[in-house]
Amino acid sequence: MADTDARSEVLARIRSALGSSPAVPEVPRGYRRADPARAGDLRLLADRLEDYKATVVHTTAGALAADLAAAVDGAGPLIVPPGLPFDVPGAVVDDGTLDAAALDAFAGVVTGCAAAVAETGTIALDASPGQGRRAITLVPDRHYCVVRADQVVQSVPDLLARLDPGRPLTLVSGPSATSDIELDRVEGVHGPRTLVVFLVA
Repeated sequence: MADTDARSEVLARIRSALGSSPAVPEVPRGYRRADPARAGDLRLLADRLEDYKATVVHTTAGALAADLAAAVDGAGPLIVPPGLPFDVPGAVVDDGTLDAAALDAFAGVVTGCAAAVAETGTIALDASPGQGRRAITLVPDRHYCVVRADQVVQSVPDLLARLDPGRPLTLVSGPSATSDIELDRVEGVHGPRTLVVFLVA
């Protein structure tokens, strides 16, 4: 009871000090921005992704189909989002009806992305066509993600300028992993255990 009374008193004092319509201060937004065409961003992104234990495949638009086929060969059943701009032979197109148990039967998912940040090795998904709903990128054990060179920006402010905050955003920095109290790394806890990124130059 004493804790509740103390909390109420503190909140009452704050409300009294602020008044009925407190002024909202202007927040400075002078973030550092970079030239999106800066040389070396693809190399930096690849380095960051590999630091996070992701596999990076350097490819071109013409070689993507063959490189993707080689990477997924023998992986097992795959699911893809509707609107993927390239074919993945034998893959099931997600219709939005599969639950987590059904999605867990797939060995992997193949998607595109909304953008990627070179400095942090982060890939952004926003559920647009070619990326699909969040569940298909979190439940299967492998995520094969295609990132085009024109989707790579240098910094997080550059990324945020590209994204629509009203869309469901998922930020991926390497395979899902966590560490226990003894700092033993465990992968696949909150998402795919394996992340393969195709950097299309």
